[in-house]
Amino acid sequence: MRVIVAGGGIGGLTTALSLHAAGIAVEVFEQSPEIRPLGVGINVLPHAMRELTELGLQDCVVAAGVATRELAYANRFGQMIWSEPRGLSAGYTWPQVSIHRGRLHLALLEAARERLGDACITLGARMTGFEQDDAGVTARFEDGRSARGDVLVAADGIHSVVRAIVHPNEGPPIWNGAILWRATSLAAPFLTGATMAQIGSRQVKFVVYPIGDAPDGLKLTNWIAELRTDPNQPWRREDWNRPGRIEDFLPAFEAWRFPWLDVPALIRSADAVYEFPMVDRDPLPRWTHGRVTLLGDAAHPLYPIGSNGASQAIIDARTLALQIATIEHPVAALEAYEAIRRPATAALVHATRGDGPDIVLDLAEQRAPQGFADIDAVMPLAERAEIAARYKRLAGFEPATLNARPSLNPPRRAA
Repeated sequence: MRVIVAGGGIGGLTTALSLHAAGIAVEVFEQSPEIRPLGVGINVLPHAMRELTELGLQDCVVAAGVATRELAYANRFGQMIWSEPRGLSAGYTWPQVSIHRGRLHLALLEAARERLGDACITLGARMTGFEQDDAGVTARFEDGRSARGDVLVAADGIHSVVRAIVHPNEGPPIWNGAILWRATSLAAPFLTGATMAQIGSRQVKFVVYPIGDAPDGLKLTNWIAELRTDPNQPWRREDWNRPGRIEDFLPAFEAWRFPWLDVPALIRSADAVYEFPMVDRDPLPRWTHGRVTLLGDAAHPLYPIGSNGASQAIIDARTLALQIATIEHPVAALEAYEAIRRPATAALVHATRGDGPDIVLDLAEQRAPQGFADIDAVMPLAERAEIAARYKRLAGFEPATLNARPSLNPPRRAA
């Protein structure tokens, strides 16, 4: 058995590590000529941290980020709507980690190079197509090279070449009218010092959380400013490294100075700001086409609501490796993987379009647009708790269920 993985991002590298742990030959082809620590902060939720832990990576991931202790929701006046413990503080066996995306990516790359060997990771290999037959699949690349395997896994992102081949009439990603400006700043700790805060409402939102320690007691703090505009106006292809201008969004947050956080000061202290539109794609009727399947953003790009994009790619990878390791025929293994993951992720796509757990912000804004003296009079505790619990159940990280479910660690196949 030999697996070809197109895409050396978080999902692709986790797939490679998981397959290698099961004794399955795997080679990764990444179109970028160099893997650099791009992006800003992301969250690795406990269900994904369980998988990284079982790959032996928990210590290095935790050391590179911040173990999140609290999730808090506040209105545009800084008044608390809902807060809950997260990670180990919430009774999970595994932490939740806020981390710079690039640091997580490089940790996975280092582990993959150490375990698989440099020869199994090819950079600067842009895939252009594939052919398959009863015996296997051949991936073809822009420079004329090819690779032959039993399975091709497309983990090549929201602009997946493979997805475009098997679904040629889909068109570009779908924009919902939201623009995100993302950056990191050095700032004093706020609230618990390991809190992820969501502030505002659907139209104007600010997300902030620490992703690392800095000198003088400061924290490297990730933040996202989000504004909604007319979705009918044109948008540019999203890019993790397109510079943004704070004058385009700072006025909407200028009054957001709270006893526990000064939002405009945080924005002004950033060295660089990056801008991109919030996009996803409609769920597909199929991921698997014979010996070829999709994974991560190539399969189910999500709005960054609920902090679940990277985590779902990691769960995809582990589920796929388990099926390949335990089901003899490659096509049957891919179909079993899709049967587990496609319905679950399709439900998440729809949930994030409805704001997922962030709906508490919208409800508070609708019911108390000028703020409140007592949140319980605006939104009862039971309602807030059920919104939070419902999303955890949907996304697969309800604490008791996650702690008790069987491991996705694939058994090692005989040579």
